[in-house]
Amino acid sequence: MSRLASLAAAAILFLVACGSNASASASDDGPLTLRLGFFPNLTHATALVGLKKGFFTAALDSKVSLQTHTFNAGGDAVTAILSGAIDATFVGPNPTTNAFVKSHGQAIRVIAGATSGGALLVVRPSITSPAGLKGAKIADPQLGGTQDIALRWYLQTQGFRSDTSGGGDVHVLPQDNSQTLTAFKEGQIDGAWVPEPWASRLIVEGGGRVLVDERDLWPQGRFVTTNLIVSTAFLRDHPKRVKALLEGLYAANAYLNSIPDEAQKVTNDAVAEITGKKLAAGVVSAAWPHMTFTLDPLADTLKTSADHAHSVGLLAGVDVRGLYDLKLLNEVLAEHKQPPVSGL
Repeated sequence: MSRLASLAAAAILFLVACGSNASASASDDGPLTLRLGFFPNLTHATALVGLKKGFFTAALDSKVSLQTHTFNAGGDAVTAILSGAIDATFVGPNPTTNAFVKSHGQAIRVIAGATSGGALLVVRPSITSPAGLKGAKIADPQLGGTQDIALRWYLQTQGFRSDTSGGGDVHVLPQDNSQTLTAFKEGQIDGAWVPEPWASRLIVEGGGRVLVDERDLWPQGRFVTTNLIVSTAFLRDHPKRVKALLEGLYAANAYLNSIPDEAQKVTNDAVAEITGKKLAAGVVSAAWPHMTFTLDPLADTLKTSADHAHSVGLLAGVDVRGLYDLKLLNEVLAEHKQPPVSGL
């Protein structure tokens, strides 16, 4: 196993050294396919409206072909970017940290924030306090993912023990979000710590209640839920195209914040195109106030999340120095007369 791990690490470093996109050009002016990942979640609304409204394609030049890939959880997105299957992706803080640590700080960089908030612990109505979680079955999207770490850290602060096999005082069950909704409706689980729209779906469609809004656990209610990360090789080879992508991100973020009612409809239409079904009436409007759309990556909160992951035994070491490269984002912000943001 040790030899296999070494080989995997060497493979990652090789991909970083060689570049992740076969069409990379030294001049950064030739034809290029930019492969972008995201989730069909409301916490990825910046990606959804950026694609649906054409903000990304409008900012990128005509020689760039934008190819999209959707994922259910951060671990899958990270696997894709580490293997060279995609060039950039929207993803949560804990998978971001995992990718950085696994590649010895070489494979990826955070180039912008996207969303703060939008994660809640929703439970059946009979659970009215944290004490009621003892013996409960609580789901989250993926082992080691952003909500998984948040849930396990919260349980630890409440004096509960959990483990990665579903044992302990509270039984944590990582699973697909759609499976979680079905299981909650059928009474197979007692709750879930999930991102939007799944939290509001558990409330509106499943009759659940909010036990914890994660915003209440952070100073000023702000914490990173979604980052935009890019492979280091792609950033090195294509800074002009990355800056154009960030220009599109700026436009999408401005749209979300300036026309929220219309943005909700566009986001729901984008979700329907991917999943085949619009969200139920009231879900999007219920979820929207739980989220803040911001280009600030809220770097300090990622570091805190990494510390939490280490505390619950899901991250061996925490050193995220060098993770952020915000130079291009700050150039875009300056051009729009907006204040700069900072990393670590």
